[in-house]
Order: sequence, then structure tokens, then C-alpha cells
Amino acid sequence: MTRFIFITGGVVSSLGKGLASAALGACLQGRGFKVRLRKLDPYLNVDPGTMSPTQHGEVYVTDDGGETDLDLGHYERFTGVASRRSDNVTTGRIYQTVIAAERRGDYLGGTVQVIPHVTDAIKEFVYSNLTDEDFCLCEIGGTVGDIESLPFLEAIRQLGNELGRARAMFVHLTLLPYIPSAGELKTKPTQHSVKELLSVGIQPDLLMCRSDRPIPDGERRKIALFCNVGYEAVIPALDVGSIYQVPISYHEEGLDAQVCRHFGLEAPAPDLTRWHSIVKRIQQPEGEVTIAVVGKYMALLDSYKSLAEALVHGGIANNVKVKLNWIDSTIFEREDAVQHLEPCHGILVPGGFGERGVEGKMAAVRFARERDVPYFGICFGMQMAVIEAARHLVGLEGASSTEFGPCPHPVVGMMTEWQKGGQRETRAADGDLGGTMRLGAYDCRLIPGSRARAIYGTDTISERHRHRYEVNLDYKADLEKAGLLFSGMSPDGVLPEIVEIPGHPWFIGVQFHPELKSKPFDPHPLFTSFIAAAVRQSRLV
Repeated sequence: MTRFIFITGGVVSSLGKGLASAALGACLQGRGFKVRLRKLDPYLNVDPGTMSPTQHGEVYVTDDGGETDLDLGHYERFTGVASRRSDNVTTGRIYQTVIAAERRGDYLGGTVQVIPHVTDAIKEFVYSNLTDEDFCLCEIGGTVGDIESLPFLEAIRQLGNELGRARAMFVHLTLLPYIPSAGELKTKPTQHSVKELLSVGIQPDLLMCRSDRPIPDGERRKIALFCNVGYEAVIPALDVGSIYQVPISYHEEGLDAQVCRHFGLEAPAPDLTRWHSIVKRIQQPEGEVTIAVVGKYMALLDSYKSLAEALVHGGIANNVKVKLNWIDSTIFEREDAVQHLEPCHGILVPGGFGERGVEGKMAAVRFARERDVPYFGICFGMQMAVIEAARHLVGLEGASSTEFGPCPHPVVGMMTEWQKGGQRETRAADGDLGGTMRLGAYDCRLIPGSRARAIYGTDTISERHRHRYEVNLDYKADLEKAGLLFSGMSPDGVLPEIVEIPGHPWFIGVQFHPELKSKPFDPHPLFTSFIAAAVRQSRLV
């Protein structure tokens, strides 16, 4: 019997509902429960796939090819439970489903309305693809009071009535702002936020109150009194030094205990040993390395959320602190790369789309290759490494990608057909942007004797992809003759997946996104190896 916990947010956006949901999931998992986490997003996009990273942050890709909200990355990193396409839904996809049903005549000529048709579609999503989970945690995107959130709030209100208190719980995350001139935390915004939630028929069972300082006992009692919850159900959600300390902090404040009490469950105290170990390594590193991340979406660093966390995981594995030097690649089109990259112990060029900043990224690649600095190219970063090698090692002037327009040497281009699991997949250059990606998990075979093979310790791997353009195999022979090894290929030998430079201290480019599968308690082997190379580099500088 699955129990449902609905997490809403109030007062302001970006309070950390996703992180709170993930941390609660980790605590419940530590008590021996099986959990699943989901996100209901109120925007009208069908999925975040065509949204700018600088508006909404990274697009998190699941094994089954779903383009989802970045909060699903938090869910996976904290619980280790692989997310699925069905764990994230938007208003756009809900309306798409409802309108498609109306066009088919499924409503038998009836008037299609928000209630019950849209809310029924939302409830169907909440219930879908569950098996033997003890808890399903559903995070509602946006902030209570937003007009676009209303159908979701109405849907979970109905679910609360249908399931009853034995199977449903409402958790509301709010903010207690500190007013320096008054010298106190203010509870009024939380009271108004709960009032807004009550206006749509939802009484929260538990409040999580974000604060940058301890919450006095008097304020907690005041919140409990005015918001109609027990004192123990007002949980301080205090700022901590690392996000991986959050499960420990929330448990100490009684969050998971209150959830168990609400449902009448008796369970042993959670085993949070691995979180204590992770926090200890973060707080007591044996050294420090600096990694330059040369990208183009620096206006919002959430564009690289999983990447930043995977680098931290690599640091945890090597017991060092990883300092990230975020560099906008366009700066190298005006300034010399040396002054920005010379102090760094490793260089990483992440994924991206479009021509802006391309020359700067290639300048970073060339610097790493010629100066023997560890280099890690991910997706677009691998393509930049191949183009740079074609220009400066093979001598192909004008080598580029067809993504940027016609060129004399299309070293990177759009592959229109490939195999996956014995099935043929195709795409067209003029297709919808949301439908031309190579998405989800694909197998890759590693070349014996390569660095990639040694890092993974296996012949075949599976990694997640999100890209349109591929490295052109027509140039493989020339590139390998010049010193670039294609060390990973698709099982049918058509799609290059990994390139490396033998003899370089550490130079690897991958077409996939390994950061999506890295976890603090299970760091990805590529990031572990990359940071280890950066540690060796730091001893040479």
C-alpha cells in the first residue's frame, strides 16, 4: 500500500522543495522504506527540453529518454532510485493528453473542463507506474498562490480526500525571513502562505520552515498556533554547509519521525552512516584542486547542476575539495586563455547548443592538449576536442560542425539513422527541436587497452545521452593517425562515444553525460579518475 506525501512551497520560489523532498526520501529510505519521488511542474511547456538552461536550469535526462526537471537529479543523487519519464509531468503534457483524448472523442461529446478532466489526468499521473513503493513523494512546482499551480493543488486536494489521512500527507515548505533592523525572524509570511493553501482546501500536516538561523521556541509555537499544526510538526529547515548534510539535519529536527507518526508507522531510526561519512570527507579534505569549467550558460549555474555535483563526488572519492572556476567561453575570444587556465589543475568543457562561445571552448581544449593539463570534454566538449584535433593535428582548415552552418570539413554532423536495442531510430534536421535528440541510455563498447576501459573496468557500459549531432566517422582514420583514439563506440560501430589521447596525462571526451549517473555515495568512475588526475597535476604546479 503506497502512501503519498505532497510537498508544496510558499512565500518565495527557490526555497529548495526538490532538495527537501530528496532529503526526506533519503531519511525514509534509511528507515527501510522503499520510496519513489515525482515532480509536478506548472509551466505550459510539454517538457523542459526546449527551454533555455539560463531560465530553468539543466535538463535532467532519464534512462528511458525523458527530458525532466533538474529536481529529479536531486532525487536520484539522494536515494539512488533511477528516475523515469513518468516521474515528471507538466501542465503542458497534462493539457496535451486531455486535448488528444477530446479529439479522439473519449469524452463522448461532453464539455471538457479543468474539473474533472484536467484534475483527473493529474491524479492518473500521480498513481501511474507504481508497484510496491511504501512512499511516493510528489513535489508541486511553483509557489502557492501562482495561478498556474491551481489545477495541481486542486488535484492533490482531491487525492487527500480520496486517500484519507492513513495514506496522504501534506508538507508545506515556507520561509522565515530575518529582519536585521528588528532583530527577529518574522512568522507572518508563513502564516499568509498557509492561509493561501487553506483557501484552496488544503490543511498542511507539517511545516518545514527555512531559516538561516535557529528558530526560537516562541516562534515555533506561534507558527503552530496560527497554522493549526502541532508544535512537533513545525520543523526547522536550517541552512547547512553542504547539501549532503541536509538528511542528517532534517532527521535531527524530527522530520522523518513526524512522517512516521502521521501514518502510524513504527520503524527503526534511519541508518544515515553513509551521509555522515560523506559530510566528514567534505568537511575534512586532505587537499584542494581547482577545475576550470569553460561553458556558455554562466548566467545561471543551475544549468550545470548535475555536473557541479559530480565534480564534488569526484572530490569525495579522492578526499579533496574541488574548487570550481566558472569561465564564460566567450572571454577567450577577447583575451588569452593562458591567464585564466594556467592556475587550474584540470579543464572541463560541458555540453551546450549553438555557435556562441565555440572558439573559446576550442581554445580551452588546445590549451589542455598542448600544456598536458587534464581535460574532460562532455557531449559538446567532446565534439570541440575532435574539431580542435582536426584543425591543429590533422591540419584540416575550416573543420567544424554542420550545427553552425556549411563548412569544408564537417567533422561533426547530424546522423539521421542509428540502431538502439535492435530497433532503427531516425531523425531529420527540420524536425521539431523536441524530437531530434538522441536521448536516454545507450550502450557503448570500450576498446581493450584504452584509458576508458581501465577506468570503467568493463567492456560495455550504458550512459545517458542528450544531443543532436555526432562525430563524423569519415574522419576517424585521419584523426587516429594524428593521435586521437576512438576508445568507445556504439555496439554497431556507427556512433563514436569516447575519444582520448594516449600518452596525455588525462584527456578524454565523451558524447554522453556521465554526470547524470553520479551520486555522492557512488561517484562516477570518470569523475573519480579526472579528479585523481587533477590531484596529480596539483603536485606538479
